[in-house]
Amino acid sequence: FLLAIFLHPLARMIGGGFPASEGVLLYPVIAPALIIVGSFMFRGIARIDWDDMTEGLPAFITIVIMPLTFSITEGIAFGFIAYSALCAVKGEWRRAHWLVHLISVLFLIRYVFLS
Repeated sequence: FLLAIFLHPLARMIGGGFPASEGVLLYPVIAPALIIVGSFMFRGIARIDWDDMTEGLPAFITIVIMPLTFSITEGIAFGFIAYSALCAVKGEWRRAHWLVHLISVLFLIRYVFLS
């Protein structure tokens, strides 16, 4: 990270965004990194229990929401909320760790009050 401080001006010079439309900046230099990270994320899909709706549906929602909203954070948020809600609806609320439920509630508060 200390090295990154000194390399920041170079990265800013190369990776500075360019205006695509009014108020929209595109950063094409980060595309290769995002593709590599996406491929790493897809490795875990093979371990998802797709037959269990409590596991499969939140995973599917997470995977679909990320590209539709252009935000990894939104996908994770919807996945947390869906998993917590499905566990509660099925009466298996103890299946999920209490932190999952807490984070889901915080995400819901974010969407209800801060949007």
